[in-house]
Order: sequence, then C-alpha cells, then structure tokens
Amino acid sequence: MKEGHGVKIIAQNRKARHNYFIEETYEAGMVLQGTEVKALREGRVNLKDGYARIKDGEIFLMDVHISPYAFGNRFNHDPLRPRKLLLQGKEIQRLIGKVKEKGFSLIPLSIYFSHGRAKISLALAKGKKLYDKRETLKRKVMDKEVERSQKIYRVS
Repeated sequence: MKEGHGVKIIAQNRKARHNYFIEETYEAGMVLQGTEVKALREGRVNLKDGYARIKDGEIFLMDVHISPYAFGNRFNHDPLRPRKLLLQGKEIQRLIGKVKEKGFSLIPLSIYFSHGRAKISLALAKGKKLYDKRETLKRKVMDKEVERSQKIYRVS
C-alpha cells in the first residue's frame, strides 16, 4: 500500500514478505474501540506476531498489539484483544475455502487510514521453508549487485 490520496500508513509487517509467499491481498475494515483509534493515530501498533483466524463465518485479527492510549484512563482497551475484520461475504467464503487448503494462513501486511477509516491489508500466504528464505536473500543480493554495476557503468 502506497501513501497517496487520503491514505496514511500506520504500521507495516516487514517480516511477512520474508517469511511467507504472498498469494493474494485483501483490504478489510476493522471494528475498533475509541481509544484504539486514538492509539493507532499515534502509530502505537505492532503487527509482528499477528494473524487472522476464521471463526463462525467471521474473520478476527489475533495477537496484534495496539498499545493503550495514554489519556484513556479507565476507558482503555485490552492491547491484545481479538478484533473483528469487515469483508464482503463472498470474500470471506473464498478465504474459508483457501485457508482449509494445507499451508495457507491469513497474515496482516499493514494498517493504514484510508479517508479517515482504519483499514488493514490482509494477505493469503503460504509459509516459506528455510531454504526458500535463503534463496530469496541470495536473489536480493544479486539484484543489488547488478543494479550497482549498472550505475557504475552508466557513470563511467
């Protein structure tokens, strides 16, 4: 998700692309409490251990830590509470079918505000093995070297 018209990125899960093969991405709304929205606006969220789980035909975001709002006092929320995600019915049915397949997971990629509403970019992903991660790193290093050599060639 790129920052553009009315879009403000709050947090990104940088390790997701390293640890998973991303098959598809979905944009979902989130059901939040007032102090959670204020904490998000301050950028106080951690997506690192987060995942989504399907329960009774609904999708819930689990283990995403939204820190308590500093001025929320007794109205503050539980930082790790499950949060309901809002998707179209057809999308939810499609995701239920895909997650039942072996190896697919729902991983949060980023949280952002789009036109004042909190949204989450959710990925349908398959876990990488250790050798896949090594291969990805090798490819990235090789691409950087090629790019660097092309810059040197252009300047000379």
